[in-house]
Amino acid sequence: MSEELQASNVTRRDFINAGAACATSLAISEAVLANPADASSEKKTAPITKPYLTPGKDFGDVSRGDPKPHKLLGAAQAEARLTPDTWRLEITADPFVEEPHTKVPATLTKSLTLADGTALDFKQLLELGKKHEVHFLKAMQCLNIDTPLGQGLWTGVPLREVLKLCGKMNNVRRIYYWGFHNNDAKQVFKSSVTYTNAMETPPNELPVFIAYKLNGEAISPERGGPVRMIVPWSHGYKSIKWLQHIFVTNDARNNDTYSTGNNDPESFLKSAAYMDKSPDGKKFKVGEAVEISGTVISGPSGVKRVEYWVRKVGDKPSTLGDDAPELLQGPWIPCEMQEQPDWNNVFPEGVKANKVLGFDKNTGKALSWPLRYSMCSYAATIKGLKIGQYEVRARSVDLNDFAQPEPRPTQKSGRNGIQVRRFEIV
Repeated sequence: MSEELQASNVTRRDFINAGAACATSLAISEAVLANPADASSEKKTAPITKPYLTPGKDFGDVSRGDPKPHKLLGAAQAEARLTPDTWRLEITADPFVEEPHTKVPATLTKSLTLADGTALDFKQLLELGKKHEVHFLKAMQCLNIDTPLGQGLWTGVPLREVLKLCGKMNNVRRIYYWGFHNNDAKQVFKSSVTYTNAMETPPNELPVFIAYKLNGEAISPERGGPVRMIVPWSHGYKSIKWLQHIFVTNDARNNDTYSTGNNDPESFLKSAAYMDKSPDGKKFKVGEAVEISGTVISGPSGVKRVEYWVRKVGDKPSTLGDDAPELLQGPWIPCEMQEQPDWNNVFPEGVKANKVLGFDKNTGKALSWPLRYSMCSYAATIKGLKIGQYEVRARSVDLNDFAQPEPRPTQKSGRNGIQVRRFEIV
């Protein structure tokens, strides 16, 4: 956390709380809203702007490759081990040593390789699933793209259970992994997690797992099938597609493709609100309601609320940055949040909500709402605006009372800047 961020935390929390109290009492300046009560007095459930489970074909695609791996067909697809019958996973130890930090290499009791015919195949992975299978609802988002790619119910086996097939491991600090990318060094997309991330799961946290189903069906080649990695708390770059190689190493450094370009390969998914429907560039008549709605994605600190701020401006575009004092003061008004559904009517047949990680084992309700690492909809109706030019912003506030964009929307940690939309009342 930067010094700037540390210095601003208390101030930001204080202003957030003050802004919430202000919204509750409706003590909002007439210069901003003519009748602010209209914006918050009507209690209703936010409309669904995106389905809880994104169909596989509707996910955003940021795949690499020339051609992209999922474009391979027939014999080429089989040769690349991208079919359930031909898929294999190799697990080997890295002989890396480097004085004075690493004096001995990582070792495995047993390696799994193509050369000796011991590489893990798809049937063996499913067999592990009979005892260790897990399900988790996760939103996918790219590190440097501020729009979620989609959300699905992922099914697979914890990475630790697969690593246990190799027997005792010694001197292992990190787990390197990558998938098929035409065996072109310039295209290979790599990532890693620490040994602790792979082998231990703290209470109320989620395991790194190797997935073979999306929304109850086999993972398509487009979505990284037949097998991909899933790292629940991180951006999509950690959830490597077309998984085929695991390397255990005593090298403390990461091997992540995204460790270059000033990126942080250990970055958490960021809580952030996005406007899917907005009044951007539109004109409304006096008395006409202005509606906004969108998606909020939840990071490890959850989401307490989504709120908006509408501000009367002049003819020139705003110059307010995400650190402007005006944003700290508001007034910010709470939006309506989408209510939890009956998850047993959402999840695919054969998957009960009480068996999904992050859900209560008795009630089948999400342990937090919005569920961490997932997304849901929000909405607001703005009324009573006078003639003039306006800007509207929406932001999330997490369970620590930190408001978006904390942490700052730098490239290295994931984008979560506050979106701004401009409109006019005539």
